[in-house]
Amino acid sequence: MDGTTDITRTVHFGKPSPHEKACYTAVLKGHIALDTAVFPNGTTGHALDILARVPLWRYGLDYRHGTGHGIGSYLNVHEGPHLISFKPQARNVSLEATMTVTDEPGYYEDGNFGIRLENVLIIKEADTEFNFAGKGYLQLEHITWAPYQHKLIDVSLLSSSEIEWVNNYHLACRETLRPLLKGEDLEWLEKATEPLSC
Repeated sequence: MDGTTDITRTVHFGKPSPHEKACYTAVLKGHIALDTAVFPNGTTGHALDILARVPLWRYGLDYRHGTGHGIGSYLNVHEGPHLISFKPQARNVSLEATMTVTDEPGYYEDGNFGIRLENVLIIKEADTEFNFAGKGYLQLEHITWAPYQHKLIDVSLLSSSEIEWVNNYHLACRETLRPLLKGEDLEWLEKATEPLSC
């Protein structure tokens, strides 16, 4: 199967500082918050952008780029008209079922380091208990499978539900990718997708 994709993972080749781990974990928390969002039909990416930023804002941090963009099929990697962003044009188009969009919060400390975590998501109908005003609700389904680097995660900063999210995501990575790998690559996958512990 061919097509266009867009994915980013930050990795550290040494020993991350507590500050780097706290920043990475804040970005991960925002990444999870957007991934797990449930929102009514008619919602724009402008309304959702804040979900990915709040964990950084709690530290007085932020990022200068948008949080997500559409993905073209055999076309442009960044393809609209929809966006998840603080930029005014993100108010122009509602997110709709079957659209693809990225979830890519980050943090860049000028002259020091940068972090970005990016998955591709599909917007789909959500099965909610209620349906206020008959609006219908949407949610996001990730279709990108790449583990997050354990040594950059400060588990003490994650809630139990966020730890569960990471562990479930890593389990899905393992189950999805295991048939495609062997030898050292498979050994790497097994280690990279081990569960986080509190």
